[in-house]
Amino acid sequence: MKATQGTTYRMLGTRLNNVSSQLEELRQIGATGKKLNKPSDDPASIRPVLNTRKQISNVDRYMETMGKSLDTMEATDGHLEHVENIMQRAKEIMTNAVNGSLNEADRTVLADELAQIREELLDAANGTVDGKYLFAGYEEDVQPFTKNSGYTTAGYDPAVPSTWPYSYNGDGNTTSLEITTGELIQVNLTGSDLFFGASAWDPADPTTQVPDSVPEQRFNLFTEITQAEEAIRANDQTAMQTSLDELEGAAEQNRRLRSQLGNRASRVETAMDYQEGVRVDLKQILSRYEDADAIEAFNAIVQQETAFQAALSVTSKVSQLSILDFI
Repeated sequence: MKATQGTTYRMLGTRLNNVSSQLEELRQIGATGKKLNKPSDDPASIRPVLNTRKQISNVDRYMETMGKSLDTMEATDGHLEHVENIMQRAKEIMTNAVNGSLNEADRTVLADELAQIREELLDAANGTVDGKYLFAGYEEDVQPFTKNSGYTTAGYDPAVPSTWPYSYNGDGNTTSLEITTGELIQVNLTGSDLFFGASAWDPADPTTQVPDSVPEQRFNLFTEITQAEEAIRANDQTAMQTSLDELEGAAEQNRRLRSQLGNRASRVETAMDYQEGVRVDLKQILSRYEDADAIEAFNAIVQQETAFQAALSVTSKVSQLSILDFI
């Protein structure tokens, strides 16, 4: 069967379009560096690519959450350092009061300084990050510590929280972070535990709010500083010596909880390093499916451009033929 000139034109046009389309695809690969830009490029690779991308997304979620939690833990440590300095200064004041031969004016100066230190402690206990209270448990929008206007020295009862110098308005719930699948770690400290020495806090059950003695003695930091001030003003040597010992215990309580928080922060950092390593490995796996070899892509583009120029040349020459060329 003899091909007409019109048929020849259509065949050459189709071929030219095909070569042009292939050249455009190769140029896209060269520009993006990706050999897998749509499912039809490599249908067999779609499932592993999607699975790997999902795993990378999960790792990114872990990394973001752990990063935010680590920032909060570092901010909390800064407040705990301030509390440690406050308790250290309170001990120094009590040491001067116990060992020094002081007159009433001197004792008043020391007692007034303890009162100021207690205000600093209140500021630290009500510390915030991004507008959220650090030591309020789940009640992070509520100021956790306030002065108890009904407090009196004579009416104080360590078993009745309503008689304490300061009230706690938060709860006893701790926040846990999933650092790997199935592994949770506590990333905060509650105010009831840190400042009141109460390992549990249930407003409906006052017995849970009393500082416990198992496994070690616990201390109410606000109460210890308040009673130290009262002992100095009353010039009660026995009470001052007792306060000195309890201030040391309260300071040790803060150091112990700060150390525990530091250990957990270190674990979060380790988990972040691990997740970063996992992310790198997943990126390498994804690269094997998606990324194009730059040299191969360049060579393919050059070859396809040569083929395209040849097709253009042939089409141009054929288009110049007419019936007169055959007479």
